[in-house]
Amino acid sequence: MAHAATHDQHDDHHHGAPKGFFARWVMSTNHKDIGTLYLVLSLIAFFIGGSFAMVIRAELFKPGLQLVQPYFFNEMTTLHALVMIFGAVMPAFVGLGNWMIPLMIGAPDMALPRMNNLSFWLLPFAFVLLLSTLFLPGGGPAGGWTLYPPLSLQGQSLAYSVFAIHLMGISSIMGAINIIATILNLRAPGMDLLKMPVFVWTWLITAFLLIAVMPVLAGAVTMLLTDKYFGTSFFNAAGGGDPVLYQHIFWFFGHPEVYIMILPAFGLISEIIPTFARKPIFGYKAMVFAVASIAFLSFIVWAHHMFAVGLPLGADIFFMYATMLIAVPTGVKVFNWVSTMWGGSMSFETPMLWAVAFVILFTIGGFSGLMLALVPADFQYHDSYFVVAHFHYVLVTGAIFAIIAGVYYWLPKWTGRMYSEFWGKVHFWNSVVWVNVLFFPQHFLGLAGMPRRIPDYNVAFANFNMVSSIGGFLFGASQLIFLGVIVHCVFFSRKQALDRVWEGARGLEWTVPSPAPHHTFEVPPLIHDEDLAHGHAVD
Repeated sequence: MAHAATHDQHDDHHHGAPKGFFARWVMSTNHKDIGTLYLVLSLIAFFIGGSFAMVIRAELFKPGLQLVQPYFFNEMTTLHALVMIFGAVMPAFVGLGNWMIPLMIGAPDMALPRMNNLSFWLLPFAFVLLLSTLFLPGGGPAGGWTLYPPLSLQGQSLAYSVFAIHLMGISSIMGAINIIATILNLRAPGMDLLKMPVFVWTWLITAFLLIAVMPVLAGAVTMLLTDKYFGTSFFNAAGGGDPVLYQHIFWFFGHPEVYIMILPAFGLISEIIPTFARKPIFGYKAMVFAVASIAFLSFIVWAHHMFAVGLPLGADIFFMYATMLIAVPTGVKVFNWVSTMWGGSMSFETPMLWAVAFVILFTIGGFSGLMLALVPADFQYHDSYFVVAHFHYVLVTGAIFAIIAGVYYWLPKWTGRMYSEFWGKVHFWNSVVWVNVLFFPQHFLGLAGMPRRIPDYNVAFANFNMVSSIGGFLFGASQLIFLGVIVHCVFFSRKQALDRVWEGARGLEWTVPSPAPHHTFEVPPLIHDEDLAHGHAVD
């Protein structure tokens, strides 16, 4: 804390961290404090959503109905997904963006600090609202995270769920506007767009995706609401509506949403690998254009989730080819990460281990996605456990591994202290082994014909389900090590972090003290090429 103290002595009374818990955390407009709030909320949601997943895996440990009723099982699958997507993954990326984007571009704070505060505080209320549905008469939403009608119109709590989703969507849109305004208006002199770190680029593009698609989700769930309570028939065939219309609207949001959850992860990995390979990222401009291409293509592939609904042949073929096209820019990114490591002076600290695991395991998820892109094959895979395995390889070993890598990478910069490298590696090896024991068998379950979202199954699927459940419990337990590493680092670690925590780190965030003072860059920094992560790669 010594750096922060010396930094604040000569400041006016309002320049240091505010005194008092309420003033500092509830009323905060400081990007670092709000980033911390987002990250803490996301960690809480991660464990709540994970506990729902434990209920699912416990029920599926062996055939027959063991522990919970089928309706409650469906509530768990629905809430697990909603909490993990809107509570764990997205707020974690917003938290990392809040903390790091101003530091990386030399900005004093986010462009719209009061809106930043509001966009965070909408979320805890939205979550309480969503989770309260479990205790309402008739129980919570049980239509899967996609909330397809007519299934999602059963039960009593649809209005609560929809209102919670609206609040989360408003929060996301405000956060996205703030990030765009910050990046476009508050960069330090000399920080051209093509000199920005890749993480900043990925967030800029992701923010445009958020603004484009969150209102589409809002429209879809509002139509559900009016169908249930106001007598409309958007999705009710008896009244002239069409349930497949809901799928089109939902997936027009849902597919870009998948990229909202993975593009910032690409940015994180593009910061970490060059640091520990000790060389600039290979093909910086290609990386930026690849992210932009993926974002563009994400809008024209939504119906690959709907091959089994009876689309016309021309639509099937269009969406099949458009989906396969996304493999090209994604392949460019994987190629560039591997090329960055190639010939580098590599060291394997904890963040690098997570980043390398990300590259390997995310690629497995990408390959199974290509399999799902093929229309005739998808008729077999659709709604089976193969799809569950695919998207968990993308979202767990993709998005969540990248978030964990980012936390290990920047935690010493945030706290000014080093965490235990030993326990970080114990956490990594446990996670990487058990996550594969958890999800890899699900590919075979799906290929053998086990449908997703079922509480009971044929005895033929018993062995792989038992293996998967054991992997699930141990993967879940491994995350308690992560919690321990963070708590120890924040409150108990005695080992001071250097300003440039990692030897190969380049970028403006490493030019400020560790821990980062409450206010940074009140005078815009002068940018030297050696401070830029990619300065000498961009000429």
